[in-house]
Amino acid sequence: MPTYDLIIIGSGPGGYVCAVRAAQLGMKTAVVEKDATFGGTCLNVGCIPSKAMLHASELYEEAGHTFGQMGIKVGTVSVDLPVLHKYRRQNVESNVKGVDFLFKKNKIEGIHGTARIVAPGKVEVKTQDGKTQILETKNIVIATGSDVARLPGIAIDEKRVVSSTGALELAKVPQKLLVVGAGIIGMELGSVWRRLGAEVTVVEFLDHILPGIDSEVARQFHRIQQKQGIAFKLSSKVTAVDASGNTLKVKIEPVAGGAPETIEADIVLVAIGRVPFSDGLGLEGIGVKKDKSGRVIIDPHYRTNVAGIYAIGDVVAGPMLAHKAEEEGVAAAEIIAGQAGHVNYDVIPNVVYTFPEIASVGKTEEELKAAGVAYNVGKFPFTANARARANLATEGFVKILADAKTDRVLGVHILGPDAETMIAEAAIAMEFAASSEDIARTCHAHPTLSEAMKEAALAVAKRAINF
Repeated sequence: MPTYDLIIIGSGPGGYVCAVRAAQLGMKTAVVEKDATFGGTCLNVGCIPSKAMLHASELYEEAGHTFGQMGIKVGTVSVDLPVLHKYRRQNVESNVKGVDFLFKKNKIEGIHGTARIVAPGKVEVKTQDGKTQILETKNIVIATGSDVARLPGIAIDEKRVVSSTGALELAKVPQKLLVVGAGIIGMELGSVWRRLGAEVTVVEFLDHILPGIDSEVARQFHRIQQKQGIAFKLSSKVTAVDASGNTLKVKIEPVAGGAPETIEADIVLVAIGRVPFSDGLGLEGIGVKKDKSGRVIIDPHYRTNVAGIYAIGDVVAGPMLAHKAEEEGVAAAEIIAGQAGHVNYDVIPNVVYTFPEIASVGKTEEELKAAGVAYNVGKFPFTANARARANLATEGFVKILADAKTDRVLGVHILGPDAETMIAEAAIAMEFAASSEDIARTCHAHPTLSEAMKEAALAVAKRAINF
């Protein structure tokens, strides 16, 4: 019977990173993955393939609408969807192979099969051919991630009513796409198919889009997306989808009550969020506690209530972000090894990969007001940034929130080009407890988009130079 120091269930960003760090620390490590390839949702059907689609669709729109303004003539631009899908799959394949390489390099045993914890220190693995084996281990990390949240009474067939997984595989550009949910996944995939030619309508239960994002940023982003051609129905809910005809008939009702309406669509994308996934793990049988949302309950050291069993990533509380899972994976491995692993949850960046992008780290204005924290605001628009003007990408702004007494940076919010990269500067600054003046007095190269960060920091003290 094989014996390990650590068995990790799930090979997504949290699981495989935890395995690599554990192996680096000298632990004999195995990873059990239920799917045919390693990498979890993120690498196979989430972060990576969606970003390939976003990148390609952005270039397509730029070639068709922006190149001419810069004197670049390209003629009629068209999309070869099968080739685009091939590009996406190749991108996934290269990343999945990268995880295989890391396992081999670090002498991690990768096992394909469905795992069930039969007792502390014992994991049963059932392979696709029906064979079962029991693995013994000193420690177990649950890193099983999350699954698509579903609407009651609306079946997802991944053909016409799709989740984010099916939305990546559409064989043709739909004439009309209806997106249920104006969160990050809905806005990203909605923008992909809008750029490729679909008429997109987004239905959102709340009275605003992108819940959890700083409201000022979300409001301006909403206006930009409307200008780009996406239609929104806020304070509305989808109550039924009739799939009996050639087109889908979607019944939409006001949340506050009132007359329903029916909208026709070729494809309905259900993007109302994700839920923790722990089905079939046997947690109930061994007494591992979960909360009302189905998340595994852990202490500050990622330990469940059962000795030797830990949990990280989407299956526990906190933002469902790949990089959050990665940090927890490293911390859990270090704690198991007797070190002081730690994650600073106040500095977890969040990105919406649309165009323009949204990136944030730290507190929103709404959170600071609710907590009664006095703060100062510094903002700088990309319309006043020389590089943004040269790039014909001037929509959006940088906003810095700093403590009114200490000037310590409490939150940074960016709506604009390359926000995904710029947010790293803010995260590093906050990790080292920087003040807005620290950022303002740091020399930034010119002309760059990141100068907007410096100017926003200057604006906290009402001394921006270029605006």
